Amino acid sequence: MEALILILTLLFVTFVALGVYAGVKTVRAAKRGVDRTITQARRSVEDTTLRAKSYGQPGVAGELAQLRLALRSSMRATQEALEAGVAEDASLRESLGLFERLSAHGRELDEDLKRLEREPDRATVATLLPGLKERTERITHSAESLRWAARDRARQFADDDLAALNAQIDVEAGALRHWTTDEPTVGDTRRHRQGDPADRTTGGAGQDRGGPAGAEGPQALTRPDPRAAGRYPWQKSARPETTN
Repeated sequence: MEALILILTLLFVTFVALGVYAGVKTVRAAKRGVDRTITQARRSVEDTTLRAKSYGQPGVAGELAQLRLALRSSMRATQEALEAGVAEDASLRESLGLFERLSAHGRELDEDLKRLEREPDRATVATLLPGLKERTERITHSAESLRWAARDRARQFADDDLAALNAQIDVEAGALRHWTTDEPTVGDTRRHRQGDPADRTTGGAGQDRGGPAGAEGPQALTRPDPRAAGRYPWQKSARPETTN
């Protein structure tokens, strides 16, 4: 009896622990989803505000907004390209590590630009613009180099795979058209119609008996039934036959 009570107690504690663990995991996942949504919404608002400033505000404020918008757009596009490619190409992990180091400089520059947007001394900010533009171009150029290198690498892999697939398809197409390499010539056709002298001397014994078991004759080309093969999304369904 005591053993049964102990087992039931252990089962109850196990179920409670599993429930608490599942609840904590659910809460954390929901919190991450909410944080991700808030971050994306804040990012969209900031991008919209920067785009409006770059077009609506002339002078130093508009140029600062353009620099921030160009920096954020380039860094975000590179991050998405590398993170999407590293799942299929493990060699991009090193490139992703370099991008993380570049992101630190990008965040530092974005903070500087954001701080200068609130600077009341526009004359001093105007003198700093050439250096800020050069710094932004260096960071965006490095980000674009990583992004386009990753895209070119993925495109090259796709081209190589397509070339190998085309070669295999050509070989298979040649094998399917094997009769085009075994067509009889005109002389062979005439000899077949008139009969070979060797066959006449034997009296056609092989033909009377239906030919030897190992003889190879012309084989009929049977067209495969397309309904027996697997269907693809672009194939239409066969229309059912109706009886009157």
